[in-house]
Amino acid sequence: MEEKLNLNKKTFSKNQYERVIDTSFSQLIKSTQTYAPPSPSDILNSNDGFFQTYNQIFLQIPKYGEENSHEYLIKQSTEYVGSDAVNSDIQALIEEINLLQQQNLEINQQLLNFQISSSLW
Repeated sequence: MEEKLNLNKKTFSKNQYERVIDTSFSQLIKSTQTYAPPSPSDILNSNDGFFQTYNQIFLQIPKYGEENSHEYLIKQSTEYVGSDAVNSDIQALIEEINLLQQQNLEINQQLLNFQISSSLW
């Protein structure tokens, strides 16, 4: 058993179209309304909500992944903040590690010298 469906297409000329169809987007925004950017307090409040949500779902976010992961957030934030700030912190840590390794080497050398001199007595 086949059913037939009749479709009727109604067309308008350009002049008729502009008179029949409302293209002013009046249903989306009232004409008296204008866009106002969010205030600083609105931004802070929305950020507070963001960070509260982030803290709640922190452990549910995958560590690694191209999107929606901690790795992705780190890459995006580093690009935004700039890698120079991160690199200077890393460089300071590397310098501290090098200094501690040098001090460790010197202490080990002193200990070895002490053991050698103690064994001679």
